Amino acid sequence: MPYGVKGPYVNRWLLSFLAISLLGCAGPQLQLANDITQEPVLYPEAAVMADGYRLPLAVHKPAGEPNAILLALHGFNDYRNAFHGPGRYFADRGIMTVAYDQRGFGETAQRGIWPGRQLLQQDATSLASLLCRRYPDAPLYLLGESMGGAVSILTAVENSNDCLRGVILAAPAIWGWQTMPFWQGTLLRIAAQVVPGHEVTGEGLEIRPSDNIEMLRALGRDPLVIKSTRIDAIYGLTELMDQAYRVSSEVTLPVLLLYGEHDEVIPKHALCRMVAALPDGRDSTWRMVLYPDGYHMLARDLQAGTVLEDIVTWVNGQYRKLPSGDAVSRETGRLEAFCGGSLTGPAVP
Repeated sequence: MPYGVKGPYVNRWLLSFLAISLLGCAGPQLQLANDITQEPVLYPEAAVMADGYRLPLAVHKPAGEPNAILLALHGFNDYRNAFHGPGRYFADRGIMTVAYDQRGFGETAQRGIWPGRQLLQQDATSLASLLCRRYPDAPLYLLGESMGGAVSILTAVENSNDCLRGVILAAPAIWGWQTMPFWQGTLLRIAAQVVPGHEVTGEGLEIRPSDNIEMLRALGRDPLVIKSTRIDAIYGLTELMDQAYRVSSEVTLPVLLLYGEHDEVIPKHALCRMVAALPDGRDSTWRMVLYPDGYHMLARDLQAGTVLEDIVTWVNGQYRKLPSGDAVSRETGRLEAFCGGSLTGPAVP
């Protein structure tokens, strides 16, 4: 998720919609489906899906053959440019990054209209398959930031690609119905039925998604970053996050989970409840890194170099010691202190 917004954005502004609840129910809108059926195709600057939908690409290649490939999924209202800096960093270290505009974002069709979580997941699966066929000798990893992390979780659970070796989740969006206060969920459901097309912004929420102020200002000037969001898109995002939260413990691929202690977008209680339900002990495929100085946009924060070097190290060997020294586990006092009772309280139902 880009600057100035909070999870599913259900805060003070949503209260005003109760006053107009008698206007009738329109219901959430999804993108109009295409009636085209074809084989997905990978081009240098875009991928075309089975229904003919075009997903613009940004590819950052190393000088030689890649040691590994990262399929990068951006956050809510963001687009492929979120991985411009990280992509160059990875390329200098022999790793190729393929970032794409997810449906409804960036330069895709029906921009701003929620596509549905099934299509988001299918697109990631199709792109993974295309990259597996194009680069059969390079291990493939999903790199999901925020909303992209939720899509990555769902994709990994349904994984059918032998070359997909792991998942990197940077502040994954897992704040769904189960971890949202009851009153917020109720208001969002009402608003999605009554005024689904009404657009809101994150203005006034006083959320600090990063300590990199210059980067945040650049996002504010970027016309491809969505600044105002439809209510039904927020509703769709919440459903996506909720499903990712529910199935997270079913991911069997190696996972690198990254989170900043100053994250003001994804509440720590949601993350800690997910961690409480994960496989534990030596057989667990999950590794978690808790950055003391990290915010939500970890790969673009001022300490991004530390995060990116951890990712490179993990890609080159999932059990190597991470350079940051910030890896934690269920047995460490630091994670217990950070999460408090959330690690022993109710987990994913």
